[in-house]
Amino acid sequence: MIWNETGFLNALLGGAMIGAAAGLFFWINGRIAGISGMTASLLTRWSFDTVEKAAFLIGLPLGAFLFRQLGSDTPLTVNASPATLAMAGLLVGFGARLGNGCTSGHGVCGLARLSPNSIVATAVFMSAAMACVAIRSFL
Repeated sequence: MIWNETGFLNALLGGAMIGAAAGLFFWINGRIAGISGMTASLLTRWSFDTVEKAAFLIGLPLGAFLFRQLGSDTPLTVNASPATLAMAGLLVGFGARLGNGCTSGHGVCGLARLSPNSIVATAVFMSAAMACVAIRSFL
């Protein structure tokens, strides 16, 4: 069955859940669910909404953990060393701060609001990703 073999159904449901969570967060709080911004604010300054941000960020990996515990048979394989993962995380964090948001933030929240900055950012990172794949396919 094509749904299970390609993971299409999981991707479709996951994308819908991300969109619903971002929309619900905006509807309830009047603010976008910028994960990199939330993380940065927890690391730099504490404010009245710190508990809310912390709960939202804790819920992200907790949701994945619960999904696995409830019977998901989706395999998880990481073929990178802890040092490589740490460096990748630092580079992603630096890029998110430099780009005033992460790729998913611009793609999910920014495009939904028709933000000109997010439209440009999404076009740039998608073009760069396609170029990387094209280059890699020749190597």
